[in-house]
Amino acid sequence: MWYVKLVEVALPADFSDWGVFPRKISGLKGIIFTPFIHSGFKHLINNSVPLFSLTLALLYFYKRIAYPLLLIFWLGTDILVWAFARNSYHIGASGIVYALASFIFFSGIFRRNINLMALSLLVSFLYGSMVWGIFPIREGMSWESHLFGGLIGLFCAYIFRHYGPSSQRPSWLYEDEEEEEGENSEDNDAEDIPWKINKNNSNYT
Repeated sequence: MWYVKLVEVALPADFSDWGVFPRKISGLKGIIFTPFIHSGFKHLINNSVPLFSLTLALLYFYKRIAYPLLLIFWLGTDILVWAFARNSYHIGASGIVYALASFIFFSGIFRRNINLMALSLLVSFLYGSMVWGIFPIREGMSWESHLFGGLIGLFCAYIFRHYGPSSQRPSWLYEDEEEEEGENSEDNDAEDIPWKINKNNSNYT
């Protein structure tokens, strides 16, 4: 992204027409090139920082499926923009950023993993204001890219909910369960033995 912007400035040139233009054959090339094109350095920096940090988180927690997910975020978002967005050039990597943020947030909820939940809260705290980007509240902003990116991230978080770190719950939840089990065992000594054997042979995390 930075290399493309530097080349654009050095020539000088304007690569905006290489972005996605909805429902035009000539706009299909933008599905591939849009994430590399930005309107200015402010736009580029605003996308680079969250893209870098969220991609690192994805690579750390979802090593096995990180690259396929990035491809889905990239192509899936831009295909939806091409199919349904306004007739205008849509450029920038913000669709991927929204897909990443949405995926990490909802995956933390679906997986019930305390590490991912903490990461979800961090994402919400750092990028919580991003939610306003899915509404058409600012001139010249591709809110469609943000919206479709967020939806793609949510969809992938559900589809891949069985991938990634194992589900974990705080230990205090198990303490409550053990107390309840202990109370039940006093009233059902005869029936408790096979149940205990079965439970002890199960894998709990």
